[in-house]
Amino acid sequence: MKTSLEKHVAVKWAPDAEAEIKKVPFFVRKKVRSRIENDMAAAGITTVSLADVKAAQARFVSKMGEDIKGYQIDTCFGSKGCPNPANTCDDLVKKIDSILETADLLNFLKKQVRGDLKYHHEFRVTLAECPNACSQPQIKDVGIIGAAIPEVSDETCTGCGACVEACIENSITLDTRENIPVIDHERCLKCGKCIQACPTETINAKKKGFRIQLGGKLGRHPRLAFELEGIFSENEVLRLVESCIDYHKKHSKNGARFAELFNPKDFEADREPRR
Repeated sequence: MKTSLEKHVAVKWAPDAEAEIKKVPFFVRKKVRSRIENDMAAAGITTVSLADVKAAQARFVSKMGEDIKGYQIDTCFGSKGCPNPANTCDDLVKKIDSILETADLLNFLKKQVRGDLKYHHEFRVTLAECPNACSQPQIKDVGIIGAAIPEVSDETCTGCGACVEACIENSITLDTRENIPVIDHERCLKCGKCIQACPTETINAKKKGFRIQLGGKLGRHPRLAFELEGIFSENEVLRLVESCIDYHKKHSKNGARFAELFNPKDFEADREPRR
């Protein structure tokens, strides 16, 4: 999982250093790793040692407040792209990052939180281009997952079975009498694999967009995010992100997370929150 603003520096890690970095909580591990690699590269060091990791951890914890910007935005693979994309997120992540920056959540949190800011205070958005969801949208304030709804077109099916083989959810069968694929949309996760696999375009994309999940979190009282019904366009996603930020600012007191405040009933089917 890589944030849109992190840079990767190629340095080698000693085995004990690699083992130590894996002990860092996953939600800041990439940030710590990136910080260490950048520091090592700047110092002309090509291999990260165990001592380097422990020293960096101490600096990281002591200066945590300096690194907090009020929000976190993550993607599974960033600009490298997902190997299993149902819909791409490259443009969307840039637009959401701009919305989050404009919202000035850092100053909002500084006014709300008693004491020092910690990473768990930040508003978290994550994007995944397929339902594998490596960036874990189910445990973030706002989770966005690329989606493609398949449909059967008028193109002749050759009965090759590629779509059946591609669907690991077993949501596609072949009707040998009609010589057409049959899609069980109740089982379908809208991953788009069958669309990519079909050589004749008998199965194509009826609609591409994004699934949205809200209100997930870890911690002492974890909960999985609630998925809003339907597939959302890019513009609808952006409006919902803005609505979630407004909702958070309106209801949050003393640094309470969006997930602690979120109520599905506050978000109607028309995709606009009740005020």
